[in-house]
Amino acid sequence: MKNEYKPGRTENLKWFLEIPKINLKAEISDGTTPEILNEYIGHFIETPKENGNIVLAAHNRGYKVNYFERLKELEIGDEIIYTYNGKVLKYIVDLKTIIKDTQIEVLGNTKDNILTLITCVENEPEYRRCIKASLEK
Repeated sequence: MKNEYKPGRTENLKWFLEIPKINLKAEISDGTTPEILNEYIGHFIETPKENGNIVLAAHNRGYKVNYFERLKELEIGDEIIYTYNGKVLKYIVDLKTIIKDTQIEVLGNTKDNILTLITCVENEPEYRRCIKASLEK
């Protein structure tokens, strides 16, 4: 299965996301173009890579890689590990919601360090699943 963590694949990477509850460990790449989302978790380039609101997106079904296919299984309190240039940050899920695809305010920067994960909602093309997690203190 393409979405499962494969030992040796990400050990030397500098930028990746890990969600233990759903057995996800995948590389992140800058941008959200179809080419990037077909191979990686995409980073919205208008958002920071550290400090503030880091926003990531991935497919959840129907593509070569569907890294966020199990995102809907996350619950409040679950852990998300974000690694950028060797710096490992742990985030805790504190919001699960469905938003309209036009609600771009979720990309806005914040003074608090948060991680926002976005994917489509199955069979509802105008909606997106949105998970927000706060940096563990």
